[in-house]
Amino acid sequence: MWAGKYIMQKFTEETKMDNEYFDIANNLMKFIEKSPSAFHVVDNFSKILDDAGFIKLNEKDKWKLFSGNKYYVTRNGSSIIAFCMPEELDFTNFQIAAAHSDAPAFKIKENPEIIKDNNYVSLNVEKYGGMLMAPWFDRPLSVAGRVIVKEGAALKPILVNVDRDLCTIPNLAIHMNREANTGVKYNPQKDMLPLIGEGENKDVFNSIIAETINTDEQAIISSDLFLYNREKGTVWGANNEFISAPRLDDVMCAYSCMGALINRSDVNEESVAVCAIFDNEEVGSTTKQGADSTFLSDVLTRIALCVVKDEEDLMRAYAQSFMLSADNAHGIHPNYMEKADPTNRPYMNQGIVIKYNANQKYTTDGISAAVFKEICEKADVPIQTYVNRSDIAGGSTLGNISNSHVSINTVDIGLAQLAMHSPYETAGIKDTWYMLKAVKEFYETPIIAGRDGVFTLE
Repeated sequence: MWAGKYIMQKFTEETKMDNEYFDIANNLMKFIEKSPSAFHVVDNFSKILDDAGFIKLNEKDKWKLFSGNKYYVTRNGSSIIAFCMPEELDFTNFQIAAAHSDAPAFKIKENPEIIKDNNYVSLNVEKYGGMLMAPWFDRPLSVAGRVIVKEGAALKPILVNVDRDLCTIPNLAIHMNREANTGVKYNPQKDMLPLIGEGENKDVFNSIIAETINTDEQAIISSDLFLYNREKGTVWGANNEFISAPRLDDVMCAYSCMGALINRSDVNEESVAVCAIFDNEEVGSTTKQGADSTFLSDVLTRIALCVVKDEEDLMRAYAQSFMLSADNAHGIHPNYMEKADPTNRPYMNQGIVIKYNANQKYTTDGISAAVFKEICEKADVPIQTYVNRSDIAGGSTLGNISNSHVSINTVDIGLAQLAMHSPYETAGIKDTWYMLKAVKEFYETPIIAGRDGVFTLE
């Protein structure tokens, strides 16, 4: 199986060479290419976990967990939580790395076809997440996601990826818009509709989707489909120091965290190692499969119940637990240096970024930052810091949202990148390596919470 062969290849201190950075970056880009939607991200992680000996659980079933075994569970087909039980089931805490599976895109509306001038067929779309719209023009695009198909009495979700150049959003020529290079306000209902065909053929879109999954159009009941950029990822730069690809935010961190879980050694007998990949971060996380759901708390509670811990035991475990909230960070832009904070200036290829915000849009505080800095020192991984300019509002991420359901010490981290929320983003070739190495060290290091706020890393 393609996924299990290249993702999470073993890595050691001795193999930290330029070619290793290159290999891991290329493997990341292959994963992204095979994962054009959040549903595909989770499906491919599931295949990888299967290959690595993880046992799939279902939320509707009664769970039985055994010491030393590895498990995973999905929700909605777009979020996934994997975890490893220690040999000693009377564990002390949970050590969690979290990221997200989704990215800003255009969602295909119901009844999507728009016939224009009896000659063009366009698709009706709406924005998903806070995106840069201009870079979507004039690129090869296609459609991916899932459809719900009726098979007898069953309604079955099926993944869809129309794996060919299917449509594009054509720009308006400069001759008809002389102000195009002086600033344009785009209307998503008018300017951002992708062209898919010509003529008056109705239901061309539905027929393509049905043909792709080898079913009848009438069997498709509903769908969750998105446009995606077809351009492949690439390594580039004077010394091959950069990577560019779609959806680096946040597949880059999700890939790293899951890889670290799979490659971790069993030296930490105190903790349950957990990797949580949530959907819908880009639209606020307020879904059953988002960070603002009960998904993480449900899974952690069931783990505790399976090893006969009571509610107080679970609360005690939470009090000693630690989470990495991993979501990419803004790197210094070479053309807009003034947009960054004057003293906290992260760059690509210079280490993992710890993110701070006085209003707690990021959860990092002095304690959680100190713990993670020690982890990175143990792993020999460089760190940087990110803080918004005081006159620029920043966004939030998984950590502070999930903490409203599972309140544990959390640090917000990420990898520096450019063009965040573009359909083609740029990052450093070394940084996936850094995140893999640091998160692996995190899983392998018992983090002991003592009295009076004292933490010890063993």
